[in-house]
Amino acid sequence: MYQRKKLAADARKEAKKSLYFAKLNDVPTSPRKMRLVADMIRGMEVYRALGTLHFSAKEASVRLEKLLRSAIANWEQKTQNKAEQGVLYVSNISVDGAGMLKRLRTAPQGRGYRIRKRSNHVTVFVDTIKKEGSNDNQN
Repeated sequence: MYQRKKLAADARKEAKKSLYFAKLNDVPTSPRKMRLVADMIRGMEVYRALGTLHFSAKEASVRLEKLLRSAIANWEQKTQNKAEQGVLYVSNISVDGAGMLKRLRTAPQGRGYRIRKRSNHVTVFVDTIKKEGSNDNQN
């Protein structure tokens, strides 16, 4: 059984080598607020997405801009190429819920209301834009 799990783990590890991503864990904003910002840049070219995030008024956009810059740097590191205008796009972005801090707020008549301070995990994948006119399989 150990060998089967090791082979599966190695296969996942090899598959991840061809992906270019950055991950940010335990961001102290609610997943719903982060998804609003993530939906703005999904599928966009990376430098256009950076401009959109830079001029967005939302607090989550600052964290997402830094994360996108990290994903671009990871792509440059793995491919040994410089990211230029029109080469990369945000192929996938996911916002998942993380742990909650549970607090109590005092309420009237001796009661206590629960406060749930939510957090999230964000993963940004970038990939190169495939040109439709160029065929690599020319025979």
